[in-house]
Amino acid sequence: MSSVSGQTFEPLALSPRWGQPLETAVKRGLDIVVSGLLLVLTAPVLLLLGLAVKLTSSGPVFYAWNVVGKNGRPFTGYKIRSMVANADALKSQLEDRNEMSGPVFKMMADPRITPLGSWMRRYSLDELPQLYSVLKGDMALVGPRPPLRSEYERFTEYQRQKLEVKPGLTCLWQVNGRSEVKDFDEWVRLDLEYIRAWSLWLDFKILLKTFSVVFSGSGR
Repeated sequence: MSSVSGQTFEPLALSPRWGQPLETAVKRGLDIVVSGLLLVLTAPVLLLLGLAVKLTSSGPVFYAWNVVGKNGRPFTGYKIRSMVANADALKSQLEDRNEMSGPVFKMMADPRITPLGSWMRRYSLDELPQLYSVLKGDMALVGPRPPLRSEYERFTEYQRQKLEVKPGLTCLWQVNGRSEVKDFDEWVRLDLEYIRAWSLWLDFKILLKTFSVVFSGSGR
């Protein structure tokens, strides 16, 4: 039993399937095949989106996403830029408008998001370059979302448990009303639920729900 900020919690018990070499190999194999295929199929979309970003706002096409992966290992991923070029510098001016309790910043009507960026986020199109991180092995298709390095530094011991496994493109939080979750510990609870219950079948169900969320245009 561990304690954080006066609250006790049970140490994380991983699903026994994480210890099955065949199942974890299949998970990684699917990550490679699916991410590689999607990168090829969406290449024209990426080119068009990149051109649209350059034509509608100043700054680079891609945003370098400095995040933390499994066991706290830092890596750099990429997104199509959906905010103004100096978004990181402006973040400190918006901290008092954070709608998520805890170390993570979330704001529904973030003024830093460009009009094109808002549309891309509705369909998660800005996330497409993360498929390269999956192909490389920094991320998986399904797993807890990786936090920014600056956010991870503020995590409690309880919150850091979400990185016991490789982070992913989608997770239980994203397919279970992510816009309604305002408490970061509730987000972490969903991530830990995934880690405890993981199976290939659970990944499949989350991916199916993700496609439904993406095509419905309910992203933010």
